Amino acid sequence: MILADKIIENRKRMGWSQEELAEKLDVSRQSVSKWESAQSVPDMKKLLQLSEIFGVSTDYLLKDEIESEVPYEEEYYSDDDQEVRSVSMEEANAFLKFNEKAASYISFGVMLCILSPVALLLMIGLSQSNSVQISEVMATSLGIAVLLLMVAFAVAIFVMMGIRYNQYDYLENCRIETLYGVRGYVKELKSDYAETHSRRLIIGIILCIIAAIPLIMTQIASHSNNNAMIVMLGVATLLIMCAIGVKLIVHTCMIQEGFEKLLETGDYTRANKKVSGFDGVYWAIITAIYLGWSFFTFRWEMTWLIWPVAGVLFTAYREIIKAFTRER
Repeated sequence: MILADKIIENRKRMGWSQEELAEKLDVSRQSVSKWESAQSVPDMKKLLQLSEIFGVSTDYLLKDEIESEVPYEEEYYSDDDQEVRSVSMEEANAFLKFNEKAASYISFGVMLCILSPVALLLMIGLSQSNSVQISEVMATSLGIAVLLLMVAFAVAIFVMMGIRYNQYDYLENCRIETLYGVRGYVKELKSDYAETHSRRLIIGIILCIIAAIPLIMTQIASHSNNNAMIVMLGVATLLIMCAIGVKLIVHTCMIQEGFEKLLETGDYTRANKKVSGFDGVYWAIITAIYLGWSFFTFRWEMTWLIWPVAGVLFTAYREIIKAFTRER
């Protein structure tokens, strides 16, 4: 079987038209038509994309003697997952509206977790600088109480939104087929949002990077007058800037993921859907490490570094999970 026939066979197996396959590959429909009529062949980059979206190996596509291959996607989906779920325009709109609302709530919860130590730090700073007549034990107790309340409120938000998200589990766990007009509509919304997404992402990253500047400045100032409150203000400012930056990043990334779920692109291609289920475990472990390290060392001015490091390592983690899941 030649490459042209394999493209036709796998395209039909996925239930796509030539135009839909062209959209996924970011090429024209005429290009797909020429491939399928053997008038031309896709370049290596497009062959790799075809291999990924069809869930087959490049050897299968390139070698005529290999007539058939069990698609990778069968390794990701059980028999119960084979049913295709149709998504109407109304369902897509309802999901996108809910996802935007959920993004606001969840990003606010994340911000609360990062801000939770601020009251504790300020109370300790006040007691050590004698600015307020309060014992260090009382200041620590009040600060921890505020910290626990903020974390509890954030956890309540996460649980509530997690329960409400259950109604859209099929977008991550099942194969979906968008009805006529939905795909084009979502692509247009994603395109319109692209500039806002980039701007929020850039601002969020910059805030996380420059958050250390106030801490450096307050540490320099504290050497001259030996005031503990100044250092605590620097750490508090660092956490506030990080909290705002991370909120922007989480909020915009969740909105972007909403588009990707409906379009089955990015981390939500059919082969990657099962992988995304481990993400919550990853971030839960990171949060536990952050809080444990912070309370054990009480070096809040240092422990915030775990967040940018975790973000960098996230890509490597996803690739490891993909490889492990595929081997299984």
